[in-house]
Amino acid sequence: MTSSPDRRDSRAGRDADPAIDPLPPALSSMWRLCKLGYRREPRLMLAAFALSQLAALPDALLALWLMLLGDGVLEHKPGLVRAAAIGLGVSATATWFLRTAGTRVQRRFRDKVTIALESHVARLQASVATIAHQERPEVLDRLAMLRNQVFVLDHMYMSVFSTLGWILRLGVTIALLASIHPALVLLAVFAVPTVLTSTWRPAVERAAQERGAQASRLSRHLFTIATTAAPGKDVRVTGIGDRLMRERRRSWEQWYALVSTARVGSAVWHTLAWTVFGLAFVGAIVFVSVGIRSSPGNVLLVLAAGSRLSMYIGATVGEVGFLRGFWMDGSRRLAWLEDYAASSSASADLPVPARLAQGIRLDHVSFAYPGTSRLVLDDISLLLPAGSVIAIVGENGAGKTTLVKLLAKMYEPSSGRILVGDTPLARMPADQWRARLAGAFQDFFRFEFRARQTVGLGDVPRVDDREAVVAAVARAGANDVVDRLPSGLDTQLGPTWPEGVDVSFGQWQKFALARGFMRDEPLVLMLDEPTAALDAETEHALFERYAAAAHGPDASGRITILVSHRFSTVRMADLIVVLDGARLVELGTHEELIAKRGQYAELFGIQAAAYR
Repeated sequence: MTSSPDRRDSRAGRDADPAIDPLPPALSSMWRLCKLGYRREPRLMLAAFALSQLAALPDALLALWLMLLGDGVLEHKPGLVRAAAIGLGVSATATWFLRTAGTRVQRRFRDKVTIALESHVARLQASVATIAHQERPEVLDRLAMLRNQVFVLDHMYMSVFSTLGWILRLGVTIALLASIHPALVLLAVFAVPTVLTSTWRPAVERAAQERGAQASRLSRHLFTIATTAAPGKDVRVTGIGDRLMRERRRSWEQWYALVSTARVGSAVWHTLAWTVFGLAFVGAIVFVSVGIRSSPGNVLLVLAAGSRLSMYIGATVGEVGFLRGFWMDGSRRLAWLEDYAASSSASADLPVPARLAQGIRLDHVSFAYPGTSRLVLDDISLLLPAGSVIAIVGENGAGKTTLVKLLAKMYEPSSGRILVGDTPLARMPADQWRARLAGAFQDFFRFEFRARQTVGLGDVPRVDDREAVVAAVARAGANDVVDRLPSGLDTQLGPTWPEGVDVSFGQWQKFALARGFMRDEPLVLMLDEPTAALDAETEHALFERYAAAAHGPDASGRITILVSHRFSTVRMADLIVVLDGARLVELGTHEELIAKRGQYAELFGIQAAAYR
């Protein structure tokens, strides 16, 4: 029994575009980031923290030495003057030494932890089982913010250490003021508005930046189009360079209008908060000197400690603001990415089979791409027998490539399920399943490495195995391409690199094919129009070779999937799947489908007539 189209559409749209999870709590996110840094560099992290706190103490005691120095001078006590002078000298020297040593240790710690953080983020994004998140605008906005922050996220550790150091200075200073009169502690109370505005202000600005993140991404995208080599020919022929820059400027102004409004509004409140504290500081000086008629030394301590109190509060709230507005925000995004990556593989708890005995079955599979409700595959039920060659044909937009992506776990079905034997594919770890896949795709990537590495990446454990690379090149029929390269497999590909050579699209396509044949015993071999740039005769010969390999004694029940627009090529397949308008319309061998005189027979006849 199948759902009605309306119900299927609404379900698919909902499943394909679920609400993005909120960011995790700030403090727990920071704690996770601190633990990550400690796991990577425990000794350097502890040394950097200890030095930052030790440097705070002598600096905070300067007001005490000034008070003793004033009392010694006014009361004519040479011993007290000498002690105060020594204290000032020791504090100044210790502050300089500890800061210098701490800065060097912190720099070394940051250099090492930066690489660890960048690798961690890259590994997390690569470990997400599907690529659906890369097509959801709200997720892309969040990842764009994280990419901007990760390169400086190592500063968060220093910001935490610095914040704790300023708090320590602030605590010592308040204790010194309280030793004169408890009422002076109220100075810290009057500083609360500055703390509140400093912690609130960056969050407001960051929210405005995130609201405008899409406009910011568009601005950068337009700039890339206008200034990079890949679209250069189209930009110049069409003459759209000026328009691209106008649109870029408009997008940037759209983003900046949101951010600027938030900055001005928050700055007004921040200024008012500091005005309140300034008036309170003046009142404290009057209170000590006139109200309680304290000694000149105590007045000097209030002047020194009070002025330093404002500096300490400013530095503390400033660090808290940075911590909350940028570093804390980045740590929350990193924690969200960790949770997101973990959740994508949480239900993958079943092993991948060593061989295919029963084939792969699609059970009422429907799919809509993220952010859309239009079904690209609609209620597909299909058995792909083990040890067979399957051809998938149909016009553009019929869902052929989408079906291949679902089998590769690039996406999860919006409804229905895919079974490998009796095991749901959704329950298998994506990395283990993909380790048993091989093939090439029509939208392959051009890896501009040495030719042997470009091919060897198809089986990373054997990337440097020259014999395996040579065998894969032969399987792909790419020996002619390698023979034309100046240094054979050791040739650098890509004209932008030293001694690099440019190769044609068709030659890149053969390298992609060779990369797809690096694995000797895949369970599924996927060939999604990987020979579009080759002539029909060459494609036909290659596909016949793959079909023969699929039926060989060492195939382990391998399923070979061929996607092609050339009907003459796929006629040797054991089973031909015809898709049209997201639906499965025909299924059978070439002879069976020709005998039916349906859509396949019609399209085959049209192509055959074109070759006569």
